[in-house]
Parts: sequence; structure tokens; C-alpha cells
Amino acid sequence: MSVSKFKDKYRRMSSILIHEREQTDDDLEPNSKRVKLDGQPEAESILPPSHALLGIPLPTAAPGQPINFTEGDVGIFEYVSKGTPKVEAIIKQRFTDFLVYEVDLDGNVVHLKDIGKPKSSENSTEANTSIPTDDPTEAEKLDESNLDAQEPWPEQFTTSLSTILSPEKTSELKQFYLDGLDSTRAESLQSSGKTGRGQPRKVENVQRDNSEILSDPISSKETRTTLHQTIRRLFKGKLDSEVEKSKSSTAADGGSRIIIRWARKSNRREGRGAPRGTYPPYIHFTLQKTNRDTQDALGHLSRLLHASVKDLCVAGTKDKRGVTVQRVSFKRGNKTVDDVWKIVNGIHPRKPAEVALKQRGERGIRIADLNYRKASLELGMLKGNSFVITLRNVKTQSVEALEQAMSSMRTKGFINYYGMQRFGTASVPTHAIGLALLKSEWHKAVSLILSVRPGEHPEITAAREAWLKDSDLDRALELMPRRVVAERCLLESFKKQKGDTRNAMGALSTIPKNLRLMYVHAYQSYVWNAIVSQRIRTYGTDKPVVGDLVFQDESEIQDPETANGLDEEVESEPRQKKSRKAWNLPRVKTLTEDDLERYSIFDVIMPLPGTDVAYPGGELGEKYCEFLRMDGLDPDNFIRKQKDYTLHGSYRKIFHLPREVSWSVMRYTDPDVALAQADEDKLLGFDAPITDEDGMFMALQVQLTLGTASYATMALREITKTDTSSHHQTTLTHASEDQKYRSLEKDGEAQ
Repeated sequence: MSVSKFKDKYRRMSSILIHEREQTDDDLEPNSKRVKLDGQPEAESILPPSHALLGIPLPTAAPGQPINFTEGDVGIFEYVSKGTPKVEAIIKQRFTDFLVYEVDLDGNVVHLKDIGKPKSSENSTEANTSIPTDDPTEAEKLDESNLDAQEPWPEQFTTSLSTILSPEKTSELKQFYLDGLDSTRAESLQSSGKTGRGQPRKVENVQRDNSEILSDPISSKETRTTLHQTIRRLFKGKLDSEVEKSKSSTAADGGSRIIIRWARKSNRREGRGAPRGTYPPYIHFTLQKTNRDTQDALGHLSRLLHASVKDLCVAGTKDKRGVTVQRVSFKRGNKTVDDVWKIVNGIHPRKPAEVALKQRGERGIRIADLNYRKASLELGMLKGNSFVITLRNVKTQSVEALEQAMSSMRTKGFINYYGMQRFGTASVPTHAIGLALLKSEWHKAVSLILSVRPGEHPEITAAREAWLKDSDLDRALELMPRRVVAERCLLESFKKQKGDTRNAMGALSTIPKNLRLMYVHAYQSYVWNAIVSQRIRTYGTDKPVVGDLVFQDESEIQDPETANGLDEEVESEPRQKKSRKAWNLPRVKTLTEDDLERYSIFDVIMPLPGTDVAYPGGELGEKYCEFLRMDGLDPDNFIRKQKDYTLHGSYRKIFHLPREVSWSVMRYTDPDVALAQADEDKLLGFDAPITDEDGMFMALQVQLTLGTASYATMALREITKTDTSSHHQTTLTHASEDQKYRSLEKDGEAQ
């Protein structure tokens, strides 16, 4: 079928579906008693109608085989350096081929440092011990958080702020902060009607402090960003900061001013000593996980600690396939650092600590560097991630070709596409479900979630078929693993309704909110990818053009992933608390001819669809709107009766330039030999990897640091010019020469 016929067909579909009315709890869709699919749906009924605009055929599959979606099916087409030679390689062949280390707000790369017993005691001084470190600068920064538990304005506050603010403004902020603490103390006394000694007393004329501090004009975006981060780090959410909106002051004074005020929901009394006893209420620790997604690892820890998974928080989620290291906060209740360390390491009379410190952590989990903290981690409390990635069975024209590809990565970066993991690996991509939710097609969304997916674990397939073919809810629930969250929620909802599936919207509402949002945001990501490809195809990768969008002030930028409570991983229940700072869409401008010399290609942004965003100017903006309309959506109205599906939109830079890029070429023969070493293995004293200078196969080891919400697989795609979809990488792995060599070795041993 030609593209033009696709367009005609999908426009007819859109004209019918766009008028489908939204449903409320009391307004059930008339339908048969149960939603059923007899088998796997075809790609044409799954993918958004806008797929026809991508200019590629629909994917197909043989009977009983999964539909293998490619990068093109989610809008990923272009490269920055089209002229560099292709580098064939295999990604993530072994877990240690993909090492990820979180970068905290201070720019420190998080590593496991001490897996031994925490240094704790009965007194609060030792209870506030920092993470062991040999770096005096890092130690000073870590001590900063602990001092906040003992005195309201530690000396480190002045030291940190004086590098950004003038001495006068630093002093003014100190007085503002201390006065705010005292005013809240007075409010507390007034509300209780007692003095600090418990005696009745009337406190008059106490008003809530609504004042604010205004910084001197700051012309540098980097300095303003640093001030925002420092305020958040030092005051743990008790103070908010934002750019003054007055344009006149910016123009007159040569820079923007930063407003600092008390956060609306801040508990200022937290500044006066530890809130419960001598120990702060949270324990922070470093987590290394191997081949486990973030939520799965936190779920495992919560079960060990007999706590809710909501008590465990992280700054960001990490990939499943690999070895990743990040900080975790735990709302400890009455547990101490010793308790947590012993429980997670399985320490008991038959397994003393000496044994635990000689072997790898159970189930791919190892914790280290435990210490008390006053505040929890929140989504977005990181600068990015540092990667050590090993590409195996590398085939290239020459070592010079590798140098050319890596030099391009260092100087030109890569297209900031949403990676394939955003869209799932199953025959039903997440963005297809997201579009159904945005269009209030509740029954279609249910059908897509529950449909048979060839290639899944047999237990999951049996559970789906028990419901879809045999109408056996009890059997389906018995077989469906608890890790398959959305499907279990739907089936459990149907069971409560005695098998009646007419209230599809109600069933969908039982799925955790962040998982439902993941579907919706996957659709946004698909549109973003497709339009960015169109922009690059039309205008290239060298410079901005008239009609491109840029931020007016980059210090206003918040990570939209954080603001929307969205992670890359699927979570089984809502866990992270909302950011204390409300999400405000940054101001943007559409470039004119006069603006072009003042911006680079790294300033150009593209909106994710939503009601409040500005679309690009010219033909690209028209293309964007056509894309949405073809899917039955109104580009100017993403408000929904079901508020969870209301989209306000956000912006994302179309290019990303990695930091600290380096690489090395190594050789190996045995594909089962690790070429990189995880932190845990180093601390356990395991032998470091040894390369074989005369090895039969070539590997490329890449080190780079990326900002938040950028995908390392998209950087690797730019280097290799290879499709990063899971099925394509699996095919490459099975066909690779090093795997064939391993098979020959095994055959030889058998003989």
C-alpha cells in the first residue's frame, strides 16, 4: 500500500475517532461484556495513523512470531555525522559491558567506596558520619548536609554562597533564613497557646513571613544555574529560587535577578536540630545493581527491610541491562545504619559479616557507604550519568575510522533522540497505548495491554491466553507474575467486577499513575523523535534556522522528566514524592534572521506536544500539527476530563554534547571474559580484567558523561550507525564471530 493510500485511510479513521466522546465513571462505554483478542494484533491496528507520514512500510511478522519494531517506527532516522564510516559492533553483550555511575548535583561521580560495616555509635556526632572519602573537597561538601542537622546556618553555607553572591547579599540571605526559622517558632507557640516551657501565653501580631530576597543582576546563565542548584542543595527544599520575570530589570542591569523565598510547604522548624532524637530520619546509601531495573531493585530492598517501597527514593532510574551505581534514600523509621547494612547483606549467626564481605551481593544487589541524612532524595537531584561502555566484535575500515567517529562524538555530539527502551521491547509499543489513552479509547488501551505478545515468557503467555481464550480470570491471575504490573491490575479489576469489563476506564485507573503516564509520555516521545528527524532532514545539523525555538533563559530550565514525575523505568506503584517546586514551563523564543548569529545548534529545542507549548515556526510547525491531527489530536488542546491524561508539554534540546569523552581499543578472544570491572568486584579483590594483545577480536571501550534524560544508546547509535532495537542487537550477537568461536570451543571440548 502506498504512502498516499495510507494517508487517505488514516485520515478517514481520524475523522471518525476524533469525535469519540470522553467517558466518566458514571458514563460507561457500551461494549460487550469482556474485551477479548483472539491473538496478536497486526501492526496496522497497533501503530498510530501518523506512522504513514514516516515514509516507511508497516512492520510485519510471521504467524506466531513477534512484530519487530525498528528505530524508524519510533521516528529515529538521522545522524549528525553521516560522512563517518559505519562501525559494526555489539552493544551490551555482557552486563559489565555497560557500567553506569550517577553524577550528583555537586558533579561527583558516585562509586561504591566502603562495603564494610557502617561507622556508627550511640552518639549523634558519629551518627552523622559522612561517606568515607579521600577527597577533602568532597568530604567538605558531604559534611555540609550533616551540619545542617545540628545548627541552622553552618559556616559551609557562607563559604558556598560567597562564590556566587556578594558578601552583602550572603549576609542578607543568612538573616532572612534565620528570621524565617524564628518566625515559624513563634507561629508554633501561638497555635499551641503555650510558651517554650509549656506555660500558657498569648502571642500577638505574628504574621506569616512572605518576604523574599532579590539577588544582584547575574548575566551568566551558568552562574544563575549554579545558584539555583546551591540553594536547593544547602536548604533541602526549604527555600525556592526562580528568575525574576521583570524584563525591564534584566535589560537595565545587564542580567537577570534571582528571587529567593520560603517554599510554600516548607517546614522551617526542620532547621532547628534533628526532628527525631539524635539520628536524622533518613539513611542514604550507595546501591549497585546488576541486571535489575531500578524499581525491581527497590522493591527487593523494601521487602528485605519490611518497609513500603515509597520509603525508598532515588534521584533517577537506571538501565536494567548493565551494572549501575546510584544513591538511594530510605525513610528509616526506627532502623539504624547497622540494621540496614545487616539486613540487606543477610548477616545472621550462620552468615557472619566476614563471609558477606568476600562474595557478591545476593540477587545482584550490593549497598555501601551508609550514613544518616535529614532529607530524602527526590527525582532530578542529579546532574547526569557517567558511562563506561564496551562494544564488542568491532568491525571497521581502520582504527583511523574509529578515531574519526569518536572525534565527531566529542565535538559534534549526537541527536538527543528518545531511545528504544522508551517504547518497550514487546510487540505492542508503549506509545500506541499512550495514544489510545489520550484519545479516551479505553477499551482499545485495555485490549493492547492484554493482547498476546509472541516471544514473552511462557508463564505470561499462558496467563494472557487463560483470560483471552478461556475466560478464566482466576487462572490468569494465578499465572500472571506480579512483575507484570499493568496486566495484573486490569485482571484484578475485572475480578472485582465479577468479570464485567464494561468499565474499561475504571480498570485502567487501577494501574499505577506513573505507569499510565509512561504510556502517554511515550507517545509524546514518538512525536518528538519524528519531528526532530524532519527538522534535521530539511535543515541539517550545522546551525539554527529561522523558526527554530530556543530558551530565553536556561536558568529557568527544569528537567521535564522530573517535573512530570516521569522515569524511564516502569514502577509498580507511585514512589517518589512530588517535587516541592512547581513546574513552570520555561519561556522560549522563535528565532528570526537577526537572532541566528547569537545561537548555536546546541541551543535549539523542540517541544513535546502539550497545551502550553509553542510550536516551531514555518513549515516545520505546520508539519508538527499535521502529525498530531492525523492521530486524531488537537495540537492546541491537550486538556482532558481525566486530569491524569492532561498534557501541558515541555521542551527538549535536539542535540546533546557529551562531556569527558575518551575511548580505547582493546583485543580479546574469549567472549565470556569481562573487559571492564564493576566497583563491587574491585572492592572484593577480584582480579582486574586483562586484555589479550594478540586476541582474535576487537573491542572499543567508550567513556562519556551525559546530562539527565539523554540516552547512552543514542550516543552509541551515532558512533556505530547501527540500529539499537533489542531484536537487531540480539541478531547481531547471535551472528557475531566471537559467539561462533565460543560455539566451536564448546564443540571441541565436547569431543
